[in-house]
Amino acid sequence: MRQKLNMITLGVSDFGRSLEFYEKTLGWKKSPASQENLALFPLGGIVLALYPKALLAEDANVEETGTGFSGITFSCNFGSEEEVDRVFDELREKGVKIAKPPQKAFWGGYSGYFQDPDGYLIEAACNPFWELDEDHNLRL
Repeated sequence: MRQKLNMITLGVSDFGRSLEFYEKTLGWKKSPASQENLALFPLGGIVLALYPKALLAEDANVEETGTGFSGITFSCNFGSEEEVDRVFDELREKGVKIAKPPQKAFWGGYSGYFQDPDGYLIEAACNPFWELDEDHNLRL
């Protein structure tokens, strides 16, 4: 199998609320290819999709229920600790739930976590061991 992901789909409990969070709170731009129950956000080579959780579970032929930690996080990497702090300042002003304020991390970087309306964890981090290119893509 080819080593590439093109899309990550989040099953969301309230599509409108999640759409508002990603568009208005985070300021992300939805693709015109989005549909009534499917929001698509281009993220520089990968797409984040939002889709109603019940419909996604039905499509995958699995139960919709589940609680606690989902076992997945998403990361946005920044060039400096100050950038990470600015992101968290903006998120706090917008009332976003902060799971872990930014701080020095055990792995040598600086990061914190916030939550989307369904509790998905998004990390904002500065990793001094990784470079970002001019388009903010990781260079490993």
